[in-house]
Amino acid sequence: MSPSTETAARCPFGHGAEAPAGHHGYDPFQMKDPFPAYAELRAEQPVMFDERIGYYVVSRYDDIKAVFEDWETFSSENAQAPVRERGPAAKKIMEEGGFTAYSGLSARRPPEHTRIRSVVQKAFTPRRYKALEPFIRQNVVDLVEKMLARPERTGDLVKDLAYDVPTITILTLIGADVSQVDKFKRWSDSRAAMTWGDLSDDQQIPHAHNLVEYWQECLRLVRVAHEEGGDNLTADLVRAQNDGAEISDHEIASVLYSLLFAGHETTTTLIANSLRVLLARPEQWAVLVEEPKKIPGAIDEVLRYSGSIVGWRRKALKDTEVGGVKIEEGGQLLLLMGSANREEGKFENGEDFDISRPNAREHLSFGFGIHYCLGNMLAKLQAKIALEEVARLAPNLKLQDPEDIAFRENLSFRVPESVPVTWEA
Repeated sequence: MSPSTETAARCPFGHGAEAPAGHHGYDPFQMKDPFPAYAELRAEQPVMFDERIGYYVVSRYDDIKAVFEDWETFSSENAQAPVRERGPAAKKIMEEGGFTAYSGLSARRPPEHTRIRSVVQKAFTPRRYKALEPFIRQNVVDLVEKMLARPERTGDLVKDLAYDVPTITILTLIGADVSQVDKFKRWSDSRAAMTWGDLSDDQQIPHAHNLVEYWQECLRLVRVAHEEGGDNLTADLVRAQNDGAEISDHEIASVLYSLLFAGHETTTTLIANSLRVLLARPEQWAVLVEEPKKIPGAIDEVLRYSGSIVGWRRKALKDTEVGGVKIEEGGQLLLLMGSANREEGKFENGEDFDISRPNAREHLSFGFGIHYCLGNMLAKLQAKIALEEVARLAPNLKLQDPEDIAFRENLSFRVPESVPVTWEA
């Protein structure tokens, strides 16, 4: 997802350069440590128009929650739109490859959103979570034990654990080939880069090819479900369609296109960030090792303090205002949930991490309103299992260098590149 040196050279504000003073330290694509800039925005200019990206940047909790809640004024139609326009070569590749994917749910509006979500929600059931739980736990155990078997006693919690667990889970859930983890990850990285990244026209070309492959696989999975059935979410959606549910094959494929990304990318990050943040605070990690029942509360605090998604987008459908600032019809908004989640007026000592925080669950990391994340329970279940098993099997893990963790550059996702750890014999 990281832009190349070429991209860095053409972007005067990101990639390590200081932002202009009028932007209060905020660099749209920088994710190493955006929180001081977020605090400045909340204090000085909680609704700021950033001409570098063409968005009103909204940073306070109540304003963001109100925008999420008012779907009639603030459309989600731009949530999956490319931040940078696709170049001619990428457009040609995607058109010739039959790429017609659209958002599963997050960029759709009622009544279309209501219709599709009602069908998908019936297939996305607690029964499926329960059936997956032993499989997820065994997968976590196998991966942790494999890492701990290394004689050099060093590992990377992204590569060795967080990378595989959610991907294998979501592939199993929808009936895809679990031996193709690397391929699906490559496609997902391309989707993130093409949608939320800052790529030149030339840099977009390989990603465009990947998105064509990705979409064709989603279409193939729907065809297979029609032909063979199966015990997976794709087959559930096809059966619902056959039983009269109002959902088309293209819409089912679009749901898969979204789930194959959202169902693992953000959960990979949640697992990595949970372990990164907790291992950097040995006293709080020790509490969870001794009292695993506190892990669910700790996960909500991670989601508040270091969420996988720190910014999401909306578009004004009419002249309106946010936080006293006039927004014209068609105006685009970037909602900084990562800022709202640390607001002092909502979360006492919000810049501090505290696994016992009583209102941590009020974070906005899963959104709010009609688009609240459908897969939130599955994401939290996987993070819970990962923390439980790491606490049991490797309670003495240590971060190699907590201050030297790189984060991918993009507009919305705060993704650690790696989380290097070590342990004693």
